[in-house]
Amino acid sequence: MLAQYPVAEIHEAIAATRPDAECLVFRDQRFTWAQVTERTRRLANHLIGAGLGCHTERSQLLGHESGQDHLAVYLHNGNEYLEAMLGSFKARVAPFNVNYRYVAEELHYLLTDSNAAAVVVHSQFAPTLAQVLPDLPNLRVILQVPDSSGNALLPGGVWYEDALAAASPEKPAVEWSADDLYILYTGGTTGMPKGVLWRNGDANQECFGGSKAETMEDIIAEANTELKALLAPPFMHGAGHWVSFRTWNGGGTVFVQSVPERLEPTDIWGLIERERLNFLLIVGDAFGRPLLDELERQTYDLSSLTVLLSGGAPLSAHLKDDLLRHLPTLMIVDGLGSSEAGGQLSHVSAGGGATTGTFPISPGNHVLGEDLDKVLEPGDPELGWLAKSGNLALGYLGDPAKTARTYPVIDGVRYAVPGDRARLRADGIIELHGRDSVTINSGGEKIFAEEVEAAIKAHPGVYDCVVAGRPSERWGNEVVAVVRVREGHTVTDADLLAEAERHIARYKLPKAIVYVDNVVRSPSGKADYRWAKAMAVEG
Repeated sequence: MLAQYPVAEIHEAIAATRPDAECLVFRDQRFTWAQVTERTRRLANHLIGAGLGCHTERSQLLGHESGQDHLAVYLHNGNEYLEAMLGSFKARVAPFNVNYRYVAEELHYLLTDSNAAAVVVHSQFAPTLAQVLPDLPNLRVILQVPDSSGNALLPGGVWYEDALAAASPEKPAVEWSADDLYILYTGGTTGMPKGVLWRNGDANQECFGGSKAETMEDIIAEANTELKALLAPPFMHGAGHWVSFRTWNGGGTVFVQSVPERLEPTDIWGLIERERLNFLLIVGDAFGRPLLDELERQTYDLSSLTVLLSGGAPLSAHLKDDLLRHLPTLMIVDGLGSSEAGGQLSHVSAGGGATTGTFPISPGNHVLGEDLDKVLEPGDPELGWLAKSGNLALGYLGDPAKTARTYPVIDGVRYAVPGDRARLRADGIIELHGRDSVTINSGGEKIFAEEVEAAIKAHPGVYDCVVAGRPSERWGNEVVAVVRVREGHTVTDADLLAEAERHIARYKLPKAIVYVDNVVRSPSGKADYRWAKAMAVEG
């Protein structure tokens, strides 16, 4: 068992070696490591002063249980988001992400399911929070961050900066533990959101890319990168947390876009050019397409950018090829992971050709049989389940049954099975087929939505596409593609079907195509399959 250190302890140790270096940059605010350390200590001491923290140690709890208070991070991207997470860790309070697009009913579900005791909220979301506050007796601490909305302070709330100013800058008088929780709520695009519980020591290694060195001295020695990372997705998406803390674990600097409310390509490319950034995180085609369109319109000096990481959704091969045409020295990395398993697989594309949907197998990753009773060997033709072993999440908050289903034990080994169907080829390559939760059973055949989406999006006239099933008298369910056409292009059903037929078998082709002005996705770029199904039925 490798030694593990708490996230808070690692950040403070690295900060002590580079107090005056830049740690976090947002608009005109450039925070050094020393300043981030002080600000997050102040936040932690404010939470501790309100009686929040750890009340039952991990050793006394089951995997789906928490003995800590929980803090909801209900913010757009900004320095306050990452400060709220790190400050929570320093208070032994478990932070979790809130989808800021939720309406009051959805927000009430989330804050009730999580039993939130505290929230850090942007003013523009205060009216939605105000609607549900009377029904949340456990929500005792409200820290509000002002913004352009000008909304007034919520009853019982404290302005964020006032809370920090009044709190002690000293190291909090608690003993940080690698057992303390990091909570990541799933997106809820195919079902109700669930809180995945991680020991922060495990999350640091499996999600945040932290060092697995045995000593703190070695961890500090490895934190010597010159990484300057821009995270384009909302921090409420797991990949935003993961790459931010991964950057800090390497001693790098996290940059936040100036326009966090939406994807603004001119802001992204302009910031990379101006600050000479070398790393960019995006989420699949939903981010890649508009960013590429901007490169077609305007020239930027992006010579500093060496790595583009796409996670959370597929980045189509043809978009990778187009990006590499503009940026031939760029390395494009597909990162595959899940809330339940952490980071899993990666695939690198560079000049000379790109692919999508295949990953070389790596240690700790497996394909399990259909019935979750065996581990498949390379070359086994069975379509199984992508799985991971090793340091895994503990389970789902308050849901022992779902925890047991997602984390089966085979021959004494515990696995995480997030729901991706996969096949392990004889050459050690994993072919990813898609999420079982969005599989369409049509005429007795299982058809994976993501596979059909990729085939449709290969047509140059398609801007975006989401695939869903709808009831059919003949087939039971039939495949429907919901398509947004690129501006200036005209396409027909026949055009799209002809292109798709080049990539997938005929029985997988959509039985209907519905055209929309905009494809609804979460702010993190993930497809909203409930919306897509409604469009398919309506269409």
